[in-house]
Amino acid sequence: MVLRIKRRLLTGLISFGFVLPLLACGTPTATEDATTLPPLQVGAIPDQDPEKVQRLYEILATYLSETLGVPVTFQPVTDYTAAVIAFKVGDLDLVWFGGLTGVQARLQVPGAEAIAQRDIDAQFHSVFIANANSGLGEITSLEGLAVLKGHSLTFGSEASTSGRLMPQHFLQQGGVTLEDFKGEPGFSGNHDATIKLVEAGTYEVGALNEQVWLSRVEEGAVDLDRVQVIWRTPPYYDYHWVINPQVRDRYGEDFIERVQAAILALDPAVPEHREILDLFSAEKFIETQNSNYDDIEAIGRAIGKIQ
Repeated sequence: MVLRIKRRLLTGLISFGFVLPLLACGTPTATEDATTLPPLQVGAIPDQDPEKVQRLYEILATYLSETLGVPVTFQPVTDYTAAVIAFKVGDLDLVWFGGLTGVQARLQVPGAEAIAQRDIDAQFHSVFIANANSGLGEITSLEGLAVLKGHSLTFGSEASTSGRLMPQHFLQQGGVTLEDFKGEPGFSGNHDATIKLVEAGTYEVGALNEQVWLSRVEEGAVDLDRVQVIWRTPPYYDYHWVINPQVRDRYGEDFIERVQAAILALDPAVPEHREILDLFSAEKFIETQNSNYDDIEAIGRAIGKIQ
């Protein structure tokens, strides 16, 4: 209860332009009054239910503000493209991107860096799910994806790595094109919506982020009598934090390193940190770098999502 009260007080202070004392090395000096600093603007692709996204990033913003000693504000965006544009024009400084959107954003902002990812993001997977009435069963190989021909399919967002880019890539490797499906593939907008559409039978098949699927199953939010996983993709790099180089001018030359250290310092043994990690479906964050997403860039260009 005390922790919740402290969080509420902190959020209120930040919203009125106040900040905590600057504690870490490399923060502005006394001649650089912290109350005059603009807030660090944090954003994320809206890949899940908006309420879940809002809760996660409000808690994270509080942690970053306390750790970095600067005001931090979470700025929600309407869709994946809006997140990339906001990063490009400088309205967002630090963004949780998927593999594809992270590449798209970095290509438009010279000097932007991928600084951290979850432990699961170096070996990430998508899943294909099917409605129980589709007649589809388990698929055990890329070649087996041919059984999806003639069925209806929905992806997530058009710019989703786990909900569109990599599923489409693996379909192509299995000899299946988008023209092979019944009607045009749908785009649900996010992974939660994909589950609901397939569960309801609106589409027979859906492709989505494996971690969202597992989380919703654990929560009891999926009717497993109506929808099941039929295939799990090979692994690939996916979600990661990308930071805009302009933050160095605003908060100091070492600020990117400090942000990275704050994210990597999240410790599952600390209850407050555990809450953040659980909401991210992660045990910890690890370092990453731009070159880890070279394959994503190549696939994005091949599919036409990167020009």
